[in-house]
Amino acid sequence: MAETTTATPTALPKGFRDAEQGWPRLDLIPHPPRRVPLLGDVIGADRRTPLQDSLRYARQLGPIFRRKAFGKEFMFVWGADLVADMADESRFAKHVGLGVANLRPVAGDGLFTAYNHEPNWQLAHDVLAPGFSREAMEGYHPMMLSVAERLTDHWDRELAAGRAVDVPGDMTKLTLETIARTGFGHDFGSFERDRPHPFVTSMVGTLSYAQRLNSVPAPLAPLLLRTATRRNEADIAYLNRTVDDLVRTRRTASGDGDLLDRMLDTTHPETGERLSAENVRRQVITFLVAGHETTSGSLSFALHYLARHPDVAARARAEIDQVWGDAEIPAYDQVAKLRYVRRVLDESLRLWPTAPAYAREATRDTEVAGVHPVRRGAWALILTPMLHRDPEVWGADAEEFDPDRFDAKAVRSRAPHTFKPWGTGARACIGRQFALHEATLVLGLLLRRYELRPDPAYRLRVTERLTLMPEGLRLHLDRRTAPATAAPVVVADDSPSEARCPVHRADD
Repeated sequence: MAETTTATPTALPKGFRDAEQGWPRLDLIPHPPRRVPLLGDVIGADRRTPLQDSLRYARQLGPIFRRKAFGKEFMFVWGADLVADMADESRFAKHVGLGVANLRPVAGDGLFTAYNHEPNWQLAHDVLAPGFSREAMEGYHPMMLSVAERLTDHWDRELAAGRAVDVPGDMTKLTLETIARTGFGHDFGSFERDRPHPFVTSMVGTLSYAQRLNSVPAPLAPLLLRTATRRNEADIAYLNRTVDDLVRTRRTASGDGDLLDRMLDTTHPETGERLSAENVRRQVITFLVAGHETTSGSLSFALHYLARHPDVAARARAEIDQVWGDAEIPAYDQVAKLRYVRRVLDESLRLWPTAPAYAREATRDTEVAGVHPVRRGAWALILTPMLHRDPEVWGADAEEFDPDRFDAKAVRSRAPHTFKPWGTGARACIGRQFALHEATLVLGLLLRRYELRPDPAYRLRVTERLTLMPEGLRLHLDRRTAPATAAPVVVADDSPSEARCPVHRADD
């Protein structure tokens, strides 16, 4: 691959980095037709669904393309070979831009929103990584079961009343309570409320506002979003107060070694550094938001597909009945043995990764896939849903739901960096195994207890607030009275299981 180098790197531009600054051969990269002056490519776009608009353009324009809005040129990449090349940590790194940078007023230099040059993300990662070890995960398991029981109690009441359940709403309650209980020893009382907890309302508000900021010209934002800006400031203030109260309470009463204890008491194993009080607040907010928002979406999409594919649901139930047997409460190790249920979850994440994009920037002058020259600091947005639909990787039926794409043989046959719901490289999701264990456990419990009936009139609609969630999804329930008799489910022992932290790996 050709490389260009400079003896002394020039300073990177501050703020938004236009593609025209970093991609010298824009003429090689297509853009939508009918581009107009000033507005660019925004004609016909829907500010509520920018990701889905980009997927539509991706299908038209190919594996790399650009869009212009209000004078700013954005680069999008989804072709598997291009994405794999940009996963090279020796030449590319995480880029904090678009909606992620808009979250910095609330999350600052937290793990998700920190710039690469800010030291606190690596400090926090090294301090908190043991909180996601096997030993720690086993400690979280009973609390996950306790919160799941509150969900099933709620669903039992809805079933008895003959009501369909609000899947996204209930999954949001479940995942918020799970991360709050396991990570911070806090109970929001979500299942005892008729309306979402104010923390959820404020969280959704900040995510939605961060996305809206990208839909208006920056000079006009103070005027056009005046009311929304005031509401966002109030939302941030509420999130900060909630977390400050939580931390203040913990400082007066020790916890049980959860994530908050680690944030407050643990020093870096090599340097002895501690997280500052301000950074503790930012990390707590990061975990509460990211730790429940994406997992609730993943569970919601999975339940949608299970309800629409009764053959898949029956096969998953047969596995659950075989692996868990008559155990009233599954043990920690029994969750990881639900290999087919995990495939269902992975396939749902393939079609609708709830964190649907991540950005990569060049750390030196180089080329992408040997074709597209880029300067240091140039960046592109990786469209994960399109990467996951690349027919050259996933086949002509890539739009179809098929969990067997993730059997061991199929996974081994695919090239690295083709399945990226957790991001990539050193800045990939630290809570990946937490989310996978929680989601697999919950799907197992729900499938063992209920039959899921979809509304025949429902058509999947996806709402965007930086993360993705099925909109208006409600399911009818029937209680399973006895395990169905089924042939044993055979799953190879070498199926993919727990992945190592990507900080210490070069590939997937």
